[in-house]
Amino acid sequence: MDLDAYVAAHRATWERLDQLTRQRRLSGADADEIVDTYQRVATHLSVIRSTAPDASLVAYLSALLARARSRAAGTRVMSWSDVGRFFARTFPAALYRQRWWWLSVMAASIGAAVVMGWWMLDHPRIESSLLSEAQIEQLVNNDFEEYYSEYAATSFAARVWTNNFWLAALCIAFGVFCLPVVYMLYSNMLNLAIIGSIMIRHGRGDLFFGLLTPHGLLELTCLFVAAGVGLRLFWAWVSPGDRTRVQSLGEEGRAAVGVALGLVVLLLICGLIEAFVTPSGLPTWARIGIGVTAWIGFLGYVFTLGRWAHNAGETGDLAESERGFTVRTAA
Repeated sequence: MDLDAYVAAHRATWERLDQLTRQRRLSGADADEIVDTYQRVATHLSVIRSTAPDASLVAYLSALLARARSRAAGTRVMSWSDVGRFFARTFPAALYRQRWWWLSVMAASIGAAVVMGWWMLDHPRIESSLLSEAQIEQLVNNDFEEYYSEYAATSFAARVWTNNFWLAALCIAFGVFCLPVVYMLYSNMLNLAIIGSIMIRHGRGDLFFGLLTPHGLLELTCLFVAAGVGLRLFWAWVSPGDRTRVQSLGEEGRAAVGVALGLVVLLLICGLIEAFVTPSGLPTWARIGIGVTAWIGFLGYVFTLGRWAHNAGETGDLAESERGFTVRTAA
């Protein structure tokens, strides 16, 4: 093939495509033309590559086609309406769809913590084998209460937020392996049972529940949600049903990512409560009331808005929220 003659024959088409990609606004006719011209130039590039692969010409046409493809396809722009759709439909639908997983995790975990705590109360020697008398006295009289006011509220909130989200993210990420999630739940419930039994045995049960309840109800529920979603990922490849294992894991994985994003906000709320409400000078009933209100609000969010979104056909898959993205032609 005579490359110079081929270039001369089609240069006008290439220049026209270049002109269209640089226009600020495209009319309907221009949009149709850019698609048609793109297809023709793509054919030209294919011919050149197969018959006379000139490196500089191939690079020029490849760059031209990339610009045209970007202009024709447009760019995805996240708007506030997309954020609203996520929190009004996608996130609560995902929580509702997977409710039996995290509710089961919640029931099993709380049950295990109660049993372990009760057993430790009936066996005082366990307490002394874990901590010395001096350490127990320090925990009961100082450390447990001072933990919530040791740092400035803003830095403490950030610290709690990042730590809790890291734990939740690990539960989701390692959920596909099952055992790491079970171990993390066991460790957290065991720690809760040990501290709770020590505080109750030494007559500080009111302090324990008064400081733990305001933030703990929602915070632990978020942990149970993350663990339940993680275990659902494990079950997705163990028992994929009519789907292939790859399809099953992919679909549940996208839903899990959506839940993880939503938990960022919920755990931020937990961090703010733990930093500003738990150590505050409010009466115990007021602090607990704030925590209970936040927890009931979460359950109402899931079982009213989440059920409605789920019944309306929302899958809770993160990909569903992308349907609301505004697609516009790049200026």
